[in-house]
Amino acid sequence: MCGIAGFLTSSADNEFEMKVAVARMADQLVHRGPDNSGVWVDRHAGVAFGHRRLSILDLSPDGHQPMHSESGRYVIVFNGEVYNFDELRSTLESRGHKFRGHSDTEVMLAAIEQWGMDEALPLFNGMFAFAVWDRKERQLHLVRDRLGEKPLYYGWMGQTFLFGSELKALVAHPEFKDELNRDALALYLRYNCIPAPYSIYNGIKKLPPATKLTLTLSKMHCMPSPRSYWSAEEVLRRGLEEPFEGSEKEAIICLDALLRDAVKMRMVADVPLGAFLSGGVDSSATVALMQQQSQRPVKTFSIGFHDEAYNEAKYAAAVARHLGTDHTEYYVSAEEAMKVIPHLPKFYDEPFSDSSQIPTYLVSALARRYVTVSLSGDGGDELFGGYKRYFIWGRIWNAVQRAPAFMREAAAWSLRQVGPQRWNQVLGFAFPRFLSARNIVWPGEKLEKLAQVLSAKDSFSRYQVIVSDWESSNSAVRGGVEPSSMLNQRCVGTEFRDFCVQMMFLDTVTYLPDDILVKLDRAAMAVSLEGRVPFLDHRVVEFAARLPLSMKLRNGGGKWILRRLLDQYVPPELIDRPKKGFSLPIAEWLRGSLREWAEELLGENRMRHDGYFHPRIVRKIWEDHLSGQRDFRHHVWALLMFQAWLDHRDRQKPRTIPVPSIVGSQQIRSSLVN
Repeated sequence: MCGIAGFLTSSADNEFEMKVAVARMADQLVHRGPDNSGVWVDRHAGVAFGHRRLSILDLSPDGHQPMHSESGRYVIVFNGEVYNFDELRSTLESRGHKFRGHSDTEVMLAAIEQWGMDEALPLFNGMFAFAVWDRKERQLHLVRDRLGEKPLYYGWMGQTFLFGSELKALVAHPEFKDELNRDALALYLRYNCIPAPYSIYNGIKKLPPATKLTLTLSKMHCMPSPRSYWSAEEVLRRGLEEPFEGSEKEAIICLDALLRDAVKMRMVADVPLGAFLSGGVDSSATVALMQQQSQRPVKTFSIGFHDEAYNEAKYAAAVARHLGTDHTEYYVSAEEAMKVIPHLPKFYDEPFSDSSQIPTYLVSALARRYVTVSLSGDGGDELFGGYKRYFIWGRIWNAVQRAPAFMREAAAWSLRQVGPQRWNQVLGFAFPRFLSARNIVWPGEKLEKLAQVLSAKDSFSRYQVIVSDWESSNSAVRGGVEPSSMLNQRCVGTEFRDFCVQMMFLDTVTYLPDDILVKLDRAAMAVSLEGRVPFLDHRVVEFAARLPLSMKLRNGGGKWILRRLLDQYVPPELIDRPKKGFSLPIAEWLRGSLREWAEELLGENRMRHDGYFHPRIVRKIWEDHLSGQRDFRHHVWALLMFQAWLDHRDRQKPRTIPVPSIVGSQQIRSSLVN
């Protein structure tokens, strides 16, 4: 795992200045690569590459980057892992290629030389974001993996095209202009993250998953569109057209073999390796298949909370005992969890408000004390139907979709007439014991969402309502307008007959790369830990697309086939329980120990001075949440994470940046939260 950065410019003055600029960019990513660093510059072409290395495979200097191909035609900076590099290496050696070391990076370069970029890309099984300079064609290629595990930002700033693993690398370039994109801010409020291709800064984009962007030196300042080399939509359509026709037993056998191989490939490392274990289906399946293929106990990690409403550590411990792993757990106090909050803007670089970012960071920090690589169960929910919304909203929509549109509108109108606050009061009076329970989902908010679903015009709008906290994020942002039909833009014409299938697809191409994988990447990389995700092996994704929905959703629950696979390794009684998720008592904290901090960030004068949100709307949301009559935890947390990020950004501005370590000064070490 590494950090990459670089630029292409038409205004290169001298080689030393280019080296200083790109080294400064790369050194912002020292947490992604604390073990080694390097730069490469071609002044005449105006191209500069910087790299920070976290050594995982081939710890020798032969794995150093930027790396040149055998012929010298290609130069690469690479972040990620290509897991099938040994197989590709054997094929390439049979065709006459010779290798200096044992890194996957060298194999990638040889594959590109042998088959060309377009032919080589589909051969790579892994997670990656990389840049390649073609010295012959004078072209810069930027590439991102199929599902979006590794990040890559890019954009023009003046005469210079910038790219990097994280925004902080781009910000460090002297030509960077940090003008905020208010339209992206409106998107952020809706989704708790900023979805690709947008970023918080004007002029800077995220490269979408499974795409390649090619910039030609002779056509500088022309921004081509990224081109897809793999499509989740095509995979799903092909799966629906050519479904798996074997029995359920045969499907379990096939899935077991695929996942087993995906896990095995991700266990290859020259450094200590382990896994996150929550005790849920996905992480337990991952660990079970690891332990089946390991000669020693697998190192597993979980964190717990003293509040039983949020604690899953005891379930993880039970699974670990059954599988015989070398298990480490750590119980985190509320005070320890809250100490992470001030550091979140530094980790995430742009506003991000999925509050499970806190426990994800904490379990990553725990794992990093013992290992350098950790496998994760992310992706199982999207591929195999694990989220409650699939069977709850899928069932609701199946029940109401045949009703004429005017009847659905009338029902929605009726629900809105009462209003969520009044619904909470009425139902709270009728069912006081239910509404006093912990982790309650306020009925008024759910009925309000139901009204929006009933009046949605199409499946994209319906899905957007279900996954959004804000009905109209535009109303809160001053001068910002949410890009219309953002989902339609990213998934043009992608409509599936079954709404459950539609939701799973949209989650896979939006929520998974924009939220879940961002959360994992930034939290793990903040402590220089490599996270690997076996469920996102493209072969597993393609097989999952072929499985009928009945093998995923059954008996009012999800992940049926994964549960049956896991039954072979772990007794069902250790797994079968309601899904909790990686949650924290944010609502209570905001009314208690975090209230003073929140008041400062959401003060009316502060809102007016910063100029990004309408003070009246923000104060109304905050006061309604404090009153306990509405549950606005997600709204408030999104506002706070933006304000905290804004504070962090402003603190970073007035600083003098020394000559970077890569070109001669003392080596920089990452500073992590203890």
